[in-house]
Amino acid sequence: MQHLFLIDGSGFIFRAYHALPPLTRSDGTPTNAVSGFTSMLMKLVEDNTADHIAVIFDAGRRTFRNDLYPEYKAHRPPAPEDLIPQFPLIRQAVQALNVACVEMEGFEADDLIATYTRQAREKGMKVTIVSSDKDLMQLVTDGVELWDAMKNKAINRDGVIEKFGVPPEKVVDVQALAGDSADNVPGVPGIGIKTAAQLIEDYGDLDTLLARAGEIKQPKRRQTLLDNAEAARISRQLVTLRDDVPGVQPLETFAKALPEIDTLSAFLEEMEFRRLLVTVRGRHQAAVSEPMQATTALDAGKALTVGGSRSGQTVTATAPAATAYELVQDADSLRRWVAAAHSAGVVAIDTETTGLDPMTATLVGISLATAPGHACYIPLRHVSPQDQGDLLGGAPGAPTQIPVAEAAGLLRDLLTDRSVLKVGHNIKYDLHILAREGLTVTPLDDTMVMSYVLDGASHGHGMDELARLHFDHDTIKFEDVCGKGKTQITFDRVPLDKALAYAAEDADITLRLHHYLKARLFNERMLTVYETLDRPMVSLLFDMEEAGIRADAAALLALSEDFAARMTDLEAEIRTLAGEEFNVASPKQLGEILFDRMGLKGGKKSAKTGAWSTDAEVLETLAAEGHALPARVLDWRALQKLKSTYTDALIKQINPRTGRVHTSFAQTITTTGRLSSSDPNLQNIPIRTEEGRKIRRAFVAAPGHVLISADYSQVELRLVAHVADIAALKQAFHDGQDIHAITAAQVFGVPVDGMDPMLRRRAKAINFGIIYGISAFGLARQLGISNGEAKGFIDAYFARFPEIKAYMERTKAEARDNGYVLTPLGRKCFIPEIQGKNPAMRAFAERAAINAPIQGGAADIIKKAMAALPAALHEAGLSARMLLQVHDELVFEAPETEADATATVVKRVMEQAAILSVPLIAETGTATSWAEAH
Repeated sequence: MQHLFLIDGSGFIFRAYHALPPLTRSDGTPTNAVSGFTSMLMKLVEDNTADHIAVIFDAGRRTFRNDLYPEYKAHRPPAPEDLIPQFPLIRQAVQALNVACVEMEGFEADDLIATYTRQAREKGMKVTIVSSDKDLMQLVTDGVELWDAMKNKAINRDGVIEKFGVPPEKVVDVQALAGDSADNVPGVPGIGIKTAAQLIEDYGDLDTLLARAGEIKQPKRRQTLLDNAEAARISRQLVTLRDDVPGVQPLETFAKALPEIDTLSAFLEEMEFRRLLVTVRGRHQAAVSEPMQATTALDAGKALTVGGSRSGQTVTATAPAATAYELVQDADSLRRWVAAAHSAGVVAIDTETTGLDPMTATLVGISLATAPGHACYIPLRHVSPQDQGDLLGGAPGAPTQIPVAEAAGLLRDLLTDRSVLKVGHNIKYDLHILAREGLTVTPLDDTMVMSYVLDGASHGHGMDELARLHFDHDTIKFEDVCGKGKTQITFDRVPLDKALAYAAEDADITLRLHHYLKARLFNERMLTVYETLDRPMVSLLFDMEEAGIRADAAALLALSEDFAARMTDLEAEIRTLAGEEFNVASPKQLGEILFDRMGLKGGKKSAKTGAWSTDAEVLETLAAEGHALPARVLDWRALQKLKSTYTDALIKQINPRTGRVHTSFAQTITTTGRLSSSDPNLQNIPIRTEEGRKIRRAFVAAPGHVLISADYSQVELRLVAHVADIAALKQAFHDGQDIHAITAAQVFGVPVDGMDPMLRRRAKAINFGIIYGISAFGLARQLGISNGEAKGFIDAYFARFPEIKAYMERTKAEARDNGYVLTPLGRKCFIPEIQGKNPAMRAFAERAAINAPIQGGAADIIKKAMAALPAALHEAGLSARMLLQVHDELVFEAPETEADATATVVKRVMEQAAILSVPLIAETGTATSWAEAH
């Protein structure tokens, strides 16, 4: 049976317009609706089984209905001003996508849809109307359904009855009685949908009801029907869709066709839709490149085409439609799924647990997916029927779950089989959970990491967000199955039918994402970045998190007590300086002391609260002016943060089972590819203050071991010299000279020998400041000099090193053209605000663009080193473990007897991690505590 898709264009337009924030082309033309419409239409066209498709628009506001009833839709407001110029552009989008576009003066889009629906059914075609408009529900019948794209849901006969209380053939009569305030259809006053439905059910149809209105027992209802009988008949004419519109475009012209790549690319370029353009070109490239693995959707499913065909193969990313999910409750069923995974060669895996902390959560069940739509859930630790009623299905007391040890035994070979790729979304979490059950997983792919490599920080990479973004699919949420707030239950108490739908969908979506994202990695030439930089990190970071780092609880407690005592002393000093008692922790009271009581200048009040601002910037400015009280408050706040964030918190975060702190590393958060650390964040412990160093002293090696810190020397400055191709700085690095002294000599024209330390300090401030786009104002504050003097230093720097100015301008232009910049190793760092209208945000984005290749390049280099180190240490017969990565520093734990050999291997691997036009230098230190090793 042929299948016709009819798309309600107006519904798509307004959905797109209201879904996206304002967006304009460089010439000022608004384009948010065009962008959203184009994206949605591309997805819809690709994500269906239709062989005929058309978008139907309203040609104008006046139709034959206005002749019947002049007030019809007369009170509707005009379209928003910024939407009006987008209407013709949206029609261009339809044409660029090679989709039929239909409209006709005098008739509404709904009439054209009704006409084409009738014609298609007469030809034996199936019809899907893409709309949730209630006016179109009268067309639903056998072979005709509505598709609500917002809810990803079909509306059939039962859906119409749910909406109107009557079947589709009686919808017109119900609407005639109830009217429609949105369209100004009068109806019968006082009668709503529910009452109208009951009346039509009782009397059969509108004509019979009006003829027998005098029999109605309720006096008010009887009279209003008698008084408004003509209004009801006119309303019926207004809501009845014409299915006989003359002279319409033939159905045969709606045959589905692929867009012409040149036409579509030209339109996307004209509209400045760069991300869509990259996607389209990538898909086209897939069609003409070496054929990739084909993915076949379920017969009842739907597929989103990623590439065209070549040698009869199609690359697809399947979007959820019909699914075949199975609850696996016996060993034979699990063996069947394991065999299917071995046969497929790729299996998606996900775990369900009792909590979010991978070090303490308990495994509840495992889901697997072997093909799009084919997934299962293996419950392992759901509560028994005796504990929770007949929750699990089957007879009370019946074995409804495979014993955990038996399930682990059945899965063990699959999870370590190197011929079967295991795919997860944030699979590092699952590795921790499975490790608790003695299970190892290799080899693996991570769809969260794939997404990050492709799109960076341009959007989030959670499964729910990616399913909406790529498949226009809303996944089942955790709260939907477990509740929220005080009534939320743990997953082991979820009934198995709900657990199956939720857990199996997770594995299913993960596998579909893998097919789609893997193709994009190839098409967009990001496969090398993924395979060499980010994919190896997943297993490596898992090992580091499992290892943890030993923390001395007694030392932390002593530090906490010391900080508390010093804070008490500072509070007394602060109150003495203030001349009165007040709460030092209260910003409001502090502001009143500084600006009302003491009358200090430079204060600013919040427009929202009217309170004085006492943030760090305000206090630092006052302290720099010589005021003692704000300086002491800054000291107090620094201690307070160290105590609450580190010493107090770290004591609680020592794992009682291991005696170690197990931080969590995230690799999909930052713009530049840097890793981040949380729970606890060990990357933010200050190292330039004595207090911060004291905290690091509390991190110690196990007995008989030492900690080894390996740190890149000035890696970001080396990258500046490399990417900007600054001959003088490159030579200085090759010669092993003091780079800040050389900079001072070049900029200020003084010899290196006998140089004033102040000049070197200024050169150092400029060297590091340039990387972050420092302004004259910022440099002046940092060095305590005038803005004019600071500007003179920066101008002199650019005059001596014009290559860096050229690099900065080149990089900003690259960001504006592409929306991203590249690191030396090829990572995309997205800069979303580079085209922003707000000058301050745009300037910030430009600074970020300049810095991203440098900071991102440093992150890539240390990842390369990390990926190479385990094998290098193993080959050298060394047993050291990598524990931490803190930006340019790596921390290892090694037996004392292997310390020197380990440091030698680590230094060699780090220095050979990348080939630059300047040498990479790594410095190592060894001690029993982290502070002494660094």
